[in-house]
Amino acid sequence: MKVCIVASCGGHLTEARALRSAFDHYPHFYVVNATMPLPDDMKGRTYVVTHAERDWRVLTNLYEAWRILRRERPTIILSTGAGQIVPFALVGRLLRIPVVFVEVSTQVTEPSVSGRIMYHLADRFFYQWKALAHHFPNGVYGGPVLWSS
Repeated sequence: MKVCIVASCGGHLTEARALRSAFDHYPHFYVVNATMPLPDDMKGRTYVVTHAERDWRVLTNLYEAWRILRRERPTIILSTGAGQIVPFALVGRLLRIPVVFVEVSTQVTEPSVSGRIMYHLADRFFYQWKALAHHFPNGVYGGPVLWSS
C-alpha cells in the first residue's frame, strides 16, 4: 500500500499528520498547497501544488493531480481538506484510487464546503462531531482526531 496525503497547510495538515499512526508504516507522500518549512519526515516526499480558491486555478490542480498520481501511483488518498482534495479525488476516481476524507474538526455543527463536496466523492467519509450526523447520513462518526502541537 502507498498513501497520498492531501491537505492544505495549517490546521488541515496538522490533523492529517495526527493520523500518522494509520499510515506511517506504509510508503507515503504529501501534497500541500503552499511552500512551508517542512518537518524532517516530510522532506523529500512532499509536492506543492497551486493554491486555488474555487477559481480557474482548479484546472491547474487537475493537471497537477494527474501528473502526481500517475507518477507516484498511490493505492489510497487520505485527506482532511481543503480545496485541492476535490481535483485529487476526481483524478483519483479516474485512476481507480480510493479516497478517504476526514471532515476537519473545526466544523462542529455545519459542514465545510470541501466536506459537502467530498461526501459525494469519497469512498469513505468520516466526521468528527456527532452534530454533523444529519448532514452526512452515510458517513462514519469517528470522534475528534487527537493531536498535539
